[in-house]
Amino acid sequence: MKIRLFLVFFILNFLTANAQSLKLGKVSVAELEEKVYAADTTAAAAILYNKARTFFSYDIKDGFSINTETTFRIKIYKKEGLKWGNYKLPYRIGYEKLNSDRVEFSDAVTYNLENGNVVATKLKNEGIFKTTVNKYWKEAAIAMPNVKVGSIIEFKYSVKSEDIVEFPDFNFQYEIPVNYSECVTEIPGFFVYKAVTKGGAKIIAESKIGNGSLAFANQYDHTRTESVTFAQVNSKYIVKNIAALKEEPFVDNIQNYRMAIFHELEKTQFYQEPVKDYSKTWEGVAKTIYEDKDFGKELKERDYIAQDLTLILKNVTSKNERLDVIFKFVQNKMNWDHKKGYYTDKGVKQAYIDGTGNVAEVNFILMAMLNYAGIPTNPVLLSTLDNGVPIFPNRTVFNYVIAAAEIDGKQILLDATNKYTTNNILPNYTLNWIGRLLREDGTSEEINLQPAFLSKKILNMMVSVDEKGKLSGKYRVNSTDYEAFSFREKYAEVNQQNYLEKVEDDLPGMQISEYNVEKSKDLSKPIVENFTITADNQVEIIGDKIYLDPLLFFTPTKNPFVLENRELPICFGYPTQFKYNLNIAIPEGYVVEILPKPLNLMTGENVGLFTFNISTTNNMIQVVVNKEIKSVVVSAAFYDTLKFFYKQMIDKLNEKIVLKKI
Repeated sequence: MKIRLFLVFFILNFLTANAQSLKLGKVSVAELEEKVYAADTTAAAAILYNKARTFFSYDIKDGFSINTETTFRIKIYKKEGLKWGNYKLPYRIGYEKLNSDRVEFSDAVTYNLENGNVVATKLKNEGIFKTTVNKYWKEAAIAMPNVKVGSIIEFKYSVKSEDIVEFPDFNFQYEIPVNYSECVTEIPGFFVYKAVTKGGAKIIAESKIGNGSLAFANQYDHTRTESVTFAQVNSKYIVKNIAALKEEPFVDNIQNYRMAIFHELEKTQFYQEPVKDYSKTWEGVAKTIYEDKDFGKELKERDYIAQDLTLILKNVTSKNERLDVIFKFVQNKMNWDHKKGYYTDKGVKQAYIDGTGNVAEVNFILMAMLNYAGIPTNPVLLSTLDNGVPIFPNRTVFNYVIAAAEIDGKQILLDATNKYTTNNILPNYTLNWIGRLLREDGTSEEINLQPAFLSKKILNMMVSVDEKGKLSGKYRVNSTDYEAFSFREKYAEVNQQNYLEKVEDDLPGMQISEYNVEKSKDLSKPIVENFTITADNQVEIIGDKIYLDPLLFFTPTKNPFVLENRELPICFGYPTQFKYNLNIAIPEGYVVEILPKPLNLMTGENVGLFTFNISTTNNMIQVVVNKEIKSVVVSAAFYDTLKFFYKQMIDKLNEKIVLKKI
């Protein structure tokens, strides 16, 4: 179960909800005549209602199954909303010795208003598709017929699963507004689930104890059946008038903030059987994972690397050198097939021979070599940004594995799947709060994946301005750590001319006449870029005065935080420092009339700082600007402070330097 740390455990309110009478096939003329969604007139579509019922069934052969029946009614208001006429539903196949999930669509109808009458178009079989995603997942999809602006579409689907541990999640919130959303669960007393919600809207809930019964085969004579009655918890969760889940700047994964309800299985007690506890500890998870043949056994394989390891470590003595040599060897030899997970697929030996493997195979080879070379190294399981954040101890919450080596008491995180990573520099999609380091003895510990150090971009510029306003000179950019990694990853395969064209597009008015970049083979070293430039439009001449921005091309003009209110936390990815040192020579016959005043800003709570200093010496203006964002994730409660911080910073950088002709 992958949910954000700020979610709250849901305590049933035992409130009585007045459920709306919403049924499939009861579309009204008034609904079809609506031109806009009243609560959000910008909405391209809206979910008029979304209802789900989850209940259990029992089969003598296969045991318990979880069944979920879901219905949707969606209104299309604008052309951009037509995409809601297609619906996709992923489901699992052939996992953990259970039968595949069974998925069926039904009652799918598109309603339109024609000559004042409601006309229904039913979905035919050719509009239903099932495709294979991989060996674990398939996808069922529908394409609704005759969908146009003004249409209302309705459909129902059912999912039956034998996996009682993975109780179906229910989303109250979508990318379009939701008028009414209802989730009903009917859970037999054999099962104890903990309900957990995320999102900020108020949930109306009621819970009642009812009765249930089932028949099952006699333990000694399967031709006879017995029956048992039991208590059953019937719960209903209702939310009304839910705003659309909208993308905002600086968000790690929008799915982490969707309003939803989850259920975690805590224990079961079946008839004439002892209690089975499903609440796990991280140590239990570590032990279970290590015992799997595609994990622990693969990590211990060493014979296939011995010969190559002897060759590459010849005359290499120190542990730090050994780590660097081994990491670069694996990074260069192995190619990641872009398959995530923490179990091997074809095995480390075959992957090593092929030079290609999934993330587990690539990083297991790295770990095997490091351990063989006397550098203690353990696997770290994590959940990538697109997969959510692991909260509860469960082996299904992770989808990636990296290595954690230890030298002289210092931990070094490594991922050899990427050609541009290095010590403690991981792919951006892995920087997802916390990971879990596993040891063979079953112990584990939490690992902070968020960098604590500042990744820097430092710009030094020396330019001159002539009396006609033409600017010319040079500048150098030093990028370190994650800034250097991002540059390498983004532009390593890009033609230099195309890159320079992009720079000129991003910095309007700049013409680059010469460029070179220093790319050290040592990926821990900075990227150093050198530019020779000219420009004709970076200053404004009015009468006998010249006006220019202190940061010239690099002057920000837009605040990235423009919303009145922020619902989601702000995620910067990693701590950064941007520093600008500009030396601007003014033309002969001019003096400085006005300089912006210095400014020092701090947000508080050690989130960010900004300093602006400017001075003159003879005919030279020196500008020094420093901006630091030290926090990776900032609470939405801090949004107003951060928004004002950026406003003050941008306002200051847009104050003009004024030169006057003498």
